[in-house]
Amino acid sequence: MLAGRTAAAMVAAVALALTGYVAASARDRPAAVTAVAAASDGTQAAVARGWGPVVAGDEFNYAGQPDPATWKVYKGSGHAGKGRRTPNALAVGGGVLTVSGDAAGTTGGMSARFAPRHSGRWEARMKTSARDLHYHPVLLLWPNHNNSPTCAEIDYAEGNADTRLIRFNLHYACSGPSFQTRASRAIDTTQWHNYAVEWTPAGITGYLDGSPWFRDMNPAHQPTVGMHQTVQLDWFPSGTPTKPSQMQVDWIRVYK
Repeated sequence: MLAGRTAAAMVAAVALALTGYVAASARDRPAAVTAVAAASDGTQAAVARGWGPVVAGDEFNYAGQPDPATWKVYKGSGHAGKGRRTPNALAVGGGVLTVSGDAAGTTGGMSARFAPRHSGRWEARMKTSARDLHYHPVLLLWPNHNNSPTCAEIDYAEGNADTRLIRFNLHYACSGPSFQTRASRAIDTTQWHNYAVEWTPAGITGYLDGSPWFRDMNPAHQPTVGMHQTVQLDWFPSGTPTKPSQMQVDWIRVYK
């Protein structure tokens, strides 16, 4: 990682450094990495709140595709059956993970093999290109084994058609007039920001650049199953042209 990283982050980078590589399919064009890692880690909830040492994650300080021992990369239909997800829409280089989406809705996503937990703290540093409104970047916690009786989902940083906003969406029911708690914040997502979620028996709190901006302390809204980290660039077509877009992740860190 870059010299500006804190000593703690450098230790985490060494501990989490991975060098796996999966060969690209000849039919897919690899994602182009167009930026390098942030010069610093910015203001982190983990530091401000004293979360302690990193216990799992990825510093993306290697080159190639996401390490297969750390991530399960998606291949198949896109979100809600729209477009296609291919492993070659993801690339690691320059100290970041880049997820690219093209004009036809070919994009990518991946699911962490590490830290499947029933509570904990997650933090990630992300930015996007000046993205098309049809591409929605999302950092989320998804149910282990893809199964939850309450359709639990914690989107702790999600873009939507309004490219000026980032949202936090806590899904706690499968249907009905009230099935999620939400918050939104106007920020420039083309700049690096730190997004975090803290899940404890007391409730769920979201952090943006170290400051709390979402909170739900209703016990009935807690996931009833374990969850794990997921990264996705989802395509929501509307019948109008889509311009290629990217999301980039500098690091993902998990804490107790």
